[in-house]
Amino acid sequence: MAIVRPFCAVRPAKEYADQVISLPYDVMNREEAANMAEGNPYSFLHICRSEIDLPDVENPYTEPVYVKARQNIDDMLANEILIRDPEPLLYIYKQVMDGRSQTGIVGCVAVDEYLNNTIKKHEFTRVEKELDRINHFDRCNTNTEPVFLTYRDDKRLRTLIEGWVNGHAPEYDFVTKDGIGHTLWAITDQGVNNSLVSLFGETDAL
Repeated sequence: MAIVRPFCAVRPAKEYADQVISLPYDVMNREEAANMAEGNPYSFLHICRSEIDLPDVENPYTEPVYVKARQNIDDMLANEILIRDPEPLLYIYKQVMDGRSQTGIVGCVAVDEYLNNTIKKHEFTRVEKELDRINHFDRCNTNTEPVFLTYRDDKRLRTLIEGWVNGHAPEYDFVTKDGIGHTLWAITDQGVNNSLVSLFGETDAL
């Protein structure tokens, strides 16, 4: 049984979303990350690759890097670049690239489900990278990197997701410089959230 849980998201204020969004932390080196964030103090790279703000620190796996990431999150929250949702929600996130789209749910799952194989592993991860993200999450008190999971198609889940998308305006809807469209809906009806949680609970594995 897979459990997907709502959570109180920390996410960009609408007017800053297209400036905050960034590529995942591990698809570029430090120089590339610095170039991507240049001139944009709101880029999430200042959080997930905070070593770009510490030119004298060469090792990205050291305490000052994690401390800087936490400082940057706190600053963005204080300046309302980032906002914290007051109640736990699930979210629907859609990406479109070259006319092809993928849509999914943003929520929380338990580490225990990964350890007991309710979440099926698809790759080997390096210990030093795992420790880096653990330290980053701990210092920031935030899960700063989402993980893609998949599940077997379920018409009931699909109907709920499509019903919300078709009946509600998105929180964000924009296209980034690389031509990828990003649209996100917050599911503010707790009845719908509960239904999604219940249906995921019938899923054998993620």
